[in-house]
Amino acid sequence: MKPLLRYQRTFVVAFTVGALFLASCADSDGGADTTVGDRDAPSRIDDGGDRATRAPREVGNTTAAPATTAAPSLAEYDRERPQDRPRDVNFDDYGVNPRVDTREEAMSTFAVDVDTGAYTLMRAWVEEGFLPDRDAVRVEEYVNYFDMEYPAPEDDTFAIYADGGPTPFFDRDTDLLRIGIKAREVPERRRQDMNLTFVVDTSGSMDSDDKIGIVKDAMLVLVDELDRFDTVAIVDYDRRARVALDPIAADETRKIERAIKQLDAGGSTNAEAGLDLGYDLADEMFDRDMVNRVVLISDGVANVGETGPEGILERIGDRARDGIDLVTIGVGIDTYNDVLLEQLADQGDGWYAYIDSRAEAERLFRDNLTTSLQAVARDVKVQVEFDDNLVEEYRLLGFENRELDEDDFRDDRVDAGDINAGHSVTALYEVVLTRDAYRSDEPFATVRLRWQDAETGKVSEIDGDVSSRVLAGRFSRTNEHFQLAATVAAYAEVLRDSRYVNADLRDVLEEAEAIELRSDEFEEFIELVRRAVRLDQ
Repeated sequence: MKPLLRYQRTFVVAFTVGALFLASCADSDGGADTTVGDRDAPSRIDDGGDRATRAPREVGNTTAAPATTAAPSLAEYDRERPQDRPRDVNFDDYGVNPRVDTREEAMSTFAVDVDTGAYTLMRAWVEEGFLPDRDAVRVEEYVNYFDMEYPAPEDDTFAIYADGGPTPFFDRDTDLLRIGIKAREVPERRRQDMNLTFVVDTSGSMDSDDKIGIVKDAMLVLVDELDRFDTVAIVDYDRRARVALDPIAADETRKIERAIKQLDAGGSTNAEAGLDLGYDLADEMFDRDMVNRVVLISDGVANVGETGPEGILERIGDRARDGIDLVTIGVGIDTYNDVLLEQLADQGDGWYAYIDSRAEAERLFRDNLTTSLQAVARDVKVQVEFDDNLVEEYRLLGFENRELDEDDFRDDRVDAGDINAGHSVTALYEVVLTRDAYRSDEPFATVRLRWQDAETGKVSEIDGDVSSRVLAGRFSRTNEHFQLAATVAAYAEVLRDSRYVNADLRDVLEEAEAIELRSDEFEEFIELVRRAVRLDQ
């Protein structure tokens, strides 16, 4: 497919936060540098800080080095390839967001989501020779698997970025708007000490190398990243729950490794008992000056005790409010409950990931987990207000199970997603602008971000305005990471049979191969699309 060309317009990366900022953008004698050229990084649009202490406006135009972590296939584990599609799997159909007439509803509000489980689960299915169940596809988790290289704020909690343009994948009258949120980073030397309680599923359904084998590898990877000021405990469960390792300093590596290697699978599955005991142990270890987390590693199956999410969720939510968050890590292909794991992480104020290889365990635990377990913000909400004089329609791609009512945005009693140090979130909107929008420097959208500080409890809100000057005239002139986000989103939309995508897997592959961005993760994505094309024949 060829990139689309509609209105001829100059691509100048700029955003408007009032007339004064527009004037400073045009001032060649000083002020923020807004003269970045085509395909540069998106601009930062927020003022920084909260309402009481606004920092000087910045325009981010730096790009970090591309990621280099590859994720090999499940072939590294000795297992027999299934002849049939994965069985006994449980996914939830959240539907596909429709286009919204801006005159009827100008506000789009949602809770952030930093989960990535849907993407790596898809990868496992494709590498086993099957296209994923369409109900297993969550667009935002596909997009947010990739590091979009947003610069982290140095002094503020968050920075908001945006850019956009036409794409080959959606209607010719639409632009795709990318909104990026980046949390401040915490260097390893400055991170908080951690109390980690692992709750490991050792039931019979876990008795395979791609389950209990991956679990052991993943935990051993993490042990190497901890230090003597961290504390580790392990609970394992089948029909009953047991303490496999009492709380111990993380530098007692031999004892920890011995406990991990002795984990063995067999028996029924009582996830409720495992989580109850895990939280009891986490309560004993609790220290308000430390990061307190329960990490559940499971295939999500439960056939003893409470077997569905409803019976466990209320208890998990209470524990999260006490300061003990839940991270869920999924493993396995057959006999897998995506719904339970995703909802438990949501209710437990944590996040959900899926491990399909040792390399993914290293990416998650070695590169991400130790520094990113430290929460910087709780109940993080995004609200985008579109000007109905400049925007005819819009559609949020993904986040179907994270949408909130307009009034929920400033209702601080409403629970939303948490963001940990260094995490980023990307949201994509299809927007249909009027001709007047392209002729004007007036903002067609305002992006608002609201959160509660994880340490002080202070509620803060920042915002930024978006004008059509941010939109490139051609897909080929947009930033490479925007092209990546658009292509990954289109891939997900095709897999879930969205009626809004005007492309098939071959179109996605053609565009992906043309993107001038090279990293191991992106190269792997291209190979996954190639395999998906063959599987779709």
